Amino acid sequence: MRVFVTGGTGLIGRNLVRRLLARGDQPVVLTRHADVTRRDPAMRPVQVVQGDPSAAGGWESAVDGCDAVVNLAGHNLFAERWSPAVKRTIRDSRVYSTEHVVAAISKARTRPKVLVQGSAIGYYGPHGDEALTEESPSGSDFLAVVCREWEEASAPVEALGLRLATVRTGVVLAKGEGALGAMTPIYKWLPGGAAPVGGGGSFWKPGAGQQWMSWIHVDDIVGLFLLAVDNPAAQGPINGTSPNPVRHKDFGKALASVLRRPFLPFGPPDAVLELLQGEVAQVVTKGQKVLPEKAQKLGYAFKYPEVLAALKAVFAKPVRDKPTAVTPVAAAGRHH
Repeated sequence: MRVFVTGGTGLIGRNLVRRLLARGDQPVVLTRHADVTRRDPAMRPVQVVQGDPSAAGGWESAVDGCDAVVNLAGHNLFAERWSPAVKRTIRDSRVYSTEHVVAAISKARTRPKVLVQGSAIGYYGPHGDEALTEESPSGSDFLAVVCREWEEASAPVEALGLRLATVRTGVVLAKGEGALGAMTPIYKWLPGGAAPVGGGGSFWKPGAGQQWMSWIHVDDIVGLFLLAVDNPAAQGPINGTSPNPVRHKDFGKALASVLRRPFLPFGPPDAVLELLQGEVAQVVTKGQKVLPEKAQKLGYAFKYPEVLAALKAVFAKPVRDKPTAVTPVAAAGRHH
């Protein structure tokens, strides 16, 4: 299967490409930095296409003849403090890229059969304790509006005869990247021990971690994208989260235990975090309890359904092959 991937050098994209290769598929990766990508040993078996998905260009012809398209393009939410210009980039990078991907599909002589569209659980907006499924309505804050417009930009492919599956990704757990990339150094070096972030009940109260965190191990989010590519019944929104979301304090306790750090009952108020990080801090301080109802109905078996096991897997030391013992006879035989 030939699979055209935008955002193939990001956290999810890199791992997706690796899994596609492992099962014998041919990934076609669109990137603005083709020369750098081609120098990566892991990308040597991959067809790399130079281009910017947020603008029309010659890259569009690479979609022709592909069996599936996975669209993961979008500016990193945590790359910089949110200014009006950065918020515009976050929105435009997603919406315009999706519009151009749809345009490329429409021009293809041999069209793919499915578009797997990236999105995020930010679609639902901040919530309290209620469980959110794929049937829950969209929110009204900045990220909810971005996600809604992002998804709407992909809708025209259905009129072209493609199956459209939209994966709304939660907080992805991967070592040194995403949320864990930001949290791990703080948990390791915070004087006195790690502490909950957000969920104090008001802007100035100490953080108690009462807000929900809808997380997923990187292996499982890749598994859900592959499910969306492969399964003809995978259509519409699919929540990319573990079946067992946790309150942030419980996530913090699990992370602290894996890092062998004490965990304090209270952390900094939301006001302090927003002073330091700006509006993007709300992604962490406000939560949602999102359930992967669709994925479970489709029969997806989560490799890491529990957060402690997921974190242990993330931070596990890689297993190295033991050197093979050489017998004197075998050693002597090497000289002949």
